[in-house]
Amino acid sequence: MHDRPEIEAVLEMESINSTPRIHTGKSSSTDAEDGVFLTWKDLWVTVVNGKNGRPILQGLTGFARPGELLAIMGPSGCGKSALLNALAGWILDPHTRKAGDILINGHKQTMAYGTSAYVTQDEALIHTLTVTEAVYYSAQLRLPDTMSRSEKKQRAETTIREMGLQDAMNTRIGGWGNNGLSGGEKRRLSICIEILTRPRLLFLDEPTSGLDSAGSYHVMRSIASLNRRDGVRRTIIASIHQPSSEVFQLFHSLFLLSAGKTVYFGTLSAANEFFASNGFPCPTLQNPSDHFLKTINKDFDKDIEEGFVNEIPTAEVINILVNSYKSSDIFQHAQTEIAQICKQHSRAVEKEKRHVTFFTQCHVLTRRSFINMYRDPGYYRWRLAVYIALTLTLAVLFNNLGLSYGSIQARGALLLFVTAILTFMTIGGFPSFVEEMKVFERERLNGHYGIIAFVLANTISAIPFLIVISLIPCTICYYIPGLQKGFQHFFFFISTLFASMMLIESLMMVVASLVPNFLTGIIVSAGIQGIMMLVAGFFRSPADLPKPVLKYPLHHIAFHKYAYQGLLKNEFEGLRFENDHNNNNNNVGSGGARPMILTGEDALRDIWHVEMATSKWVDLGILALECVDRILEELTLSIS
Repeated sequence: MHDRPEIEAVLEMESINSTPRIHTGKSSSTDAEDGVFLTWKDLWVTVVNGKNGRPILQGLTGFARPGELLAIMGPSGCGKSALLNALAGWILDPHTRKAGDILINGHKQTMAYGTSAYVTQDEALIHTLTVTEAVYYSAQLRLPDTMSRSEKKQRAETTIREMGLQDAMNTRIGGWGNNGLSGGEKRRLSICIEILTRPRLLFLDEPTSGLDSAGSYHVMRSIASLNRRDGVRRTIIASIHQPSSEVFQLFHSLFLLSAGKTVYFGTLSAANEFFASNGFPCPTLQNPSDHFLKTINKDFDKDIEEGFVNEIPTAEVINILVNSYKSSDIFQHAQTEIAQICKQHSRAVEKEKRHVTFFTQCHVLTRRSFINMYRDPGYYRWRLAVYIALTLTLAVLFNNLGLSYGSIQARGALLLFVTAILTFMTIGGFPSFVEEMKVFERERLNGHYGIIAFVLANTISAIPFLIVISLIPCTICYYIPGLQKGFQHFFFFISTLFASMMLIESLMMVVASLVPNFLTGIIVSAGIQGIMMLVAGFFRSPADLPKPVLKYPLHHIAFHKYAYQGLLKNEFEGLRFENDHNNNNNNVGSGGARPMILTGEDALRDIWHVEMATSKWVDLGILALECVDRILEELTLSIS
C-alpha cells in the first residue's frame, strides 16, 4: 500500500515540473531547442490480404509535446500497439501498409540514432546477466567511444538508480527455470536500458501489463519523474490498458481508441466533460479510465452498464462519441495545435554519427554472448553431459573393434552415429537460440548495433564451447573402440564433428529467424536433419537413390554426405582387413565370399560406395563452405 500524502506529494512535484500545456499553443525556448514535437495527421494502417485490405487504424490525428506523457488507451484489439509501432517506425509485418503524415518537429524524417527509444511489451532480456551487466553492456554498445569506460559505467549506475533498481544491481534477471527479478523490476530494467542515451522521444507499449496496482504505480512514477531527474524534457507516449486512478493522473493527455478510430484526444480534465456532454457521465468516485473503457468496449454488450439511456448498444455509443469528437472544438483545437507546432518548431532533429565502431560492437557482443552461453546450461553444458554419456555407451558397445571383416560394418555404424545422432542433438539448444533472437530483434530495431556484428559475435563466442564438446566426446569414442591410429586421423575426426556442429548451429539460427516459436522450430529442425540423414548415402546407396529430388539436389547438398564420406575415408584408407574363417559374418556387403585380405580402399569403393575421386580434406572443405553459406543465409534472413 502507498501512503496517500506521499502519492499526492509526488503528483504535485510532477505537476510543477511538467505542467500540461496542451491548450496553450506556446512552448518554452528549451522545448524549441531540445525537445521533440511529434505530430501525426490522417494516419491509416491497413493489413493487405490479397486484393482486400483490413484497416487497423483509421484517419488518426494527434500530437505529443516535450515534457508531457501521452496515454494511448482503448479496449483490447483497438489498435494501441499498432499506433505505437506506426509512430515509432516499427511496421514489422510486410503485409502492413501505412498512409498519412508523421512529422518530427514539422519534418518527415527518421529519428537520429539515440534520439528515440521503444520499450516493447515483452521483456526481451538475457536472463543470465545481472542488472548491472545488462545495463553496462548496453552502455558499451550505445554510448559514444569518446566516453571512457569509467564514464560509461557511471552513466549505467546512475540510470539504474534513476529507475530504483539499486537494490537489485547484482541480481540475475532470471527466466524460465531460474528465479530472478520481479515483473515490475524487469519492466524498469527494459526502460533503463533504453534511456541510457537520454532519448528525447520514448515509446512504451503497455509498461504496466501483468503488474498489480502498486507495481504499476511504481513503474509509471519512475517514468513520469525521468524528466525531473536527468533534466531531459522527453516526449513520452505510452499505451496502457487498465490504469488505476493514481496512475491515470500521472498522464497529461489522453488518446482514446476504439476499433482503430479516435474516440477522444485531449487533456485528461476535458475527457470527463466530453463524455458527460454526450450523455455518458462518469459516476461519482469511479476511476475515469475504467468508465471510459467500459463505455467503448463492445466485447461485452450484454453486460452494458446500467444507467445509459435506453441501454444503447456499445457500437452505437462508439459512433456517437467518434462523430461527436470529429465535430467538437477539441478536434478543431488539435488541428490548430498541429499547424502551430509545424510552423513554430520546424527545426529538423540533427543527425548523429554512429556511436561506437564496428569493432567495439563485435567485442562487446562477443563477451556478452560468451557469458550467456557459459551461464545458460541449455546452450552447451547439458549437451556436453549427454554427449559424454552417449560416447561412453558407444565406447563400450564398439570396444576393441580390431581389423576383422566384421569390424567393417561396426566402424561404419559407429561413424554414422557420430555424424548423424551426435550432431542431431544440437537442436536441444534451440530454445536458447530463440531467446537470443528475441533480444537481437529488439536491440536491432532500436538501433543498438548491426546485423553483421551480431552474427559474427554469436559465431565467435560459440567456437570455444563447440571445441570442448567436440574434443571430449570424440576422444572417448575414438580411442576406446580402437579407430585408426595417428594424430592426423584423430585431428580430422574432431575437425569434421566440429564443422558439422558449427553448420547445425548456423542452421538453428536460420530456423530461429524464420520460426520464433521454439516448439515449432525444434520440429522443423528435426525434420530438416532427418531428411539429410536419409539421403546421405548410408541407409541407401547413392546409386540407388531416386534421381529427382532425393539425389539431385538433396544428396549433394546434405552436409551429412560430406561428413560421413570424409570420416569413412579417414578411417578406412590405409587399413587392411583379414578374413576370419571362424566368423560367420565374413561375407560383408554384396558379392559373396571375400578374399583373405581386403584393403580399406576396396571397402570404401565396393561396400560403402564412397566417391574416391576427391580427398577427405575436400569433404572437410565443403563442410566449411556450407558453414559459411549458412551464416550468410542467417545474415540475409535477419536483414529481411
